[in-house]
Amino acid sequence: MSPGSILIGTSSWTDKTLIEDGNFYPPGTKTAEGRLRYYASRFPLVEVDSTYYFPPTEKNSELWIERTPPDFTFNIKAYSLLTKHPTTPKSLYGDLRDELQPEALQKRRIYAERLPEEIVDEVWERFRLAIFPLHSAGKLGAVLFQFPQYFTISRTNKAYIEEAAGRLPDYRIAVEFRHKSWLEERNVEETLGFLEEHDVPLVCVDMPQGFDSSLPPLAAATAKDLSMVRFHGRDPNAWRTKSESASERFRYDYSKEELAEWAPKIEGLAEQTRETHVLMNNCYRDFAVRNARDLGSLLDLELPD
Repeated sequence: MSPGSILIGTSSWTDKTLIEDGNFYPPGTKTAEGRLRYYASRFPLVEVDSTYYFPPTEKNSELWIERTPPDFTFNIKAYSLLTKHPTTPKSLYGDLRDELQPEALQKRRIYAERLPEEIVDEVWERFRLAIFPLHSAGKLGAVLFQFPQYFTISRTNKAYIEEAAGRLPDYRIAVEFRHKSWLEERNVEETLGFLEEHDVPLVCVDMPQGFDSSLPPLAAATAKDLSMVRFHGRDPNAWRTKSESASERFRYDYSKEELAEWAPKIEGLAEQTRETHVLMNNCYRDFAVRNARDLGSLLDLELPD
């Protein structure tokens, strides 16, 4: 098998601290359209983080297509309601929100398992249709299912991963775990075997260690056509941060030596899969875009200055 292509990018192009930092976007780049066009002229891949907080819309998908080159790739983060996370009621589609009981709307968070089945089904279908334009244009890389810390290894949760893949049959899904049980020594073979059996990519991570949410820096290809690596930083104090801004939690500037640890691992993944996606999630100020360029240089990828 000839080595597959490696695409590198960041997990956001709209983070407030990146925009305010002023070291990436040229002066005068003030609009959402201008920022995406500029970002897409510098990187071949981006992860859309906003779709975790509010479900995507078909209109946005169409705008993203128009504003990026033909070979640009979007990874879409799955809406929180679909990943077992608590979700704010205001993020739900208005007409579906109107169908809920008043007491449900008074809660700060709602959960899929506590909603009527028909509403959850409709959310899945609208999510699928909203990103279909990206798929049709050849610009949809994968839908990222980042599961919560309480999503531990179990028969029920493995069945949910199968359900998620079945709900989005036209798309590639990738899964990222946030509980150590999945890749503990006693379970790692079971987890990798399960994902390989269903041809679902494991999202490999670089992240702070020593927490229940910590996964080891394992590089494993569990699908034939796609592997994925996400970098979350290595600062345990930042990882503990409770802040409204997610960027504070991922505030970490990788050294070139730290990034070099991953270069052979990423090259190994690329030898096993058609495409490898590498995403810097340390989206604080210009850390992610600089680190992506540094890692790109280590991998001999041609990225514009």
